[in-house]
Amino acid sequence: MAKDVKPKPVRTVEARPNADTLVKPGELVDLVEVTPLTLADRRIYNQLLENAWDAIDKPVTHVISKGDLRGSHNSNDRVGESIERLMACIVKVRITRDGAPAIERVQLLGGNIESSRRDGLFEYEIPTRLRKIIKDSTVFARLQREVMFALSSKYALTLYEMIQKRGKLRWRSSERFSLEDLRGILGVPKGKLTSWSNLKLRAIEPALVEVNALSDYVVSVEPIKTGRRVTHVELRWWAKDASGTATAERELQFSKVGRKQRTQGDTLPARPGWLEARGQALRSETYETARLRHPGFDIYHVEGEWRAWAKDRAPATDPDKAFLAFFRTFAERNPL
Repeated sequence: MAKDVKPKPVRTVEARPNADTLVKPGELVDLVEVTPLTLADRRIYNQLLENAWDAIDKPVTHVISKGDLRGSHNSNDRVGESIERLMACIVKVRITRDGAPAIERVQLLGGNIESSRRDGLFEYEIPTRLRKIIKDSTVFARLQREVMFALSSKYALTLYEMIQKRGKLRWRSSERFSLEDLRGILGVPKGKLTSWSNLKLRAIEPALVEVNALSDYVVSVEPIKTGRRVTHVELRWWAKDASGTATAERELQFSKVGRKQRTQGDTLPARPGWLEARGQALRSETYETARLRHPGFDIYHVEGEWRAWAKDRAPATDPDKAFLAFFRTFAERNPL
C-alpha cells in the first residue's frame, strides 16, 4: 500500500508579486522591533523588499529610484530618515533551530548608497542572516499595494499584514497572543500604552476600523483575562462575502476623511430625553471614549445606572472620570 506523500511546502521566494500585490515573508510580519518603526518606515521597507524580490536571497546590490520610495508624500529628507531608522533597527525573529524554537536577532537593512540628486538612485543590500531567513521561509503574506498605502497608522498596517499572512490557512481562523507579544509585534514603544484599555483605545480599535473597512477579511481582537487582568488576546478573522469585498473596494476609492463614520456608522445617537432630568450631559469626548472602550453597550443606559447609583452619594469631583470608572466596573460585572 502506497504511503501518503506530504506535499512539499512552497518556498516564499517562489511566490511572485504582481501589478496589485507584493509578497512579504511571514517571518518579517510577526517580528518584534527592538527599535519601533514608523508607518512610513514600514511602507518603504515593504517597497525595498518588493524591488529586491527577484534576487532577495542572493548577495547582490539592489537599486531603486528615490522617487519610487518617496511617492507623493515623502520628501528626500524623510526617505533618508526612514532609511537610517531601518538600518539602526534590530528585530527579533522567531525561527526553528535544530528542531526547537529560537529567537534570531537581525538587522533589517544593510549598507547602502543614496544619490544626492533629487531624482537619483538608492543602492542597498539585504543583510546575510536576513537573506537566509527569507530563503528558508515557507509562509508569506500577500499585501495589496493599494490597501498598504491607504492605511493611516503603523498599527493598522501591521494588523493587516498579520491577517494577510493567516487568512488563507485552511483549518484555522483564530490565534492567541500574549499581550506582551502583541505589543511587540505592533511595535508599541516601551513605556507607551501600558494598560490594556489604552492599548485597545489608541492602537487596536482604530486599526480594526481600517482593516475591517479596507481588507478582504472581518477581524476582531478579543481580550482574555487571567484573574482580573487582561493577559492575552484572541485574534480572529474570516473572509468577507462578495458584498463585503465590493464594499471594501469602493472604500479604497474614497478619501480617508470621514472613513470612520462611513465604515462604522458610529456617530453617537442623541442623548435621550429621560436622562436630561437626571443631570447635565457629560462631555462628548467622554461618551466617545466609553463607546470605544466598551463596544456593544448602550452608553446611555449605563449612564442612567451610574446616575441612579450616585444619587445618594456626594457629587463627584470629576463626573466624566467617575462615569468612565463606573462603566468599567459595570462592563466587568455584566459582560455581553
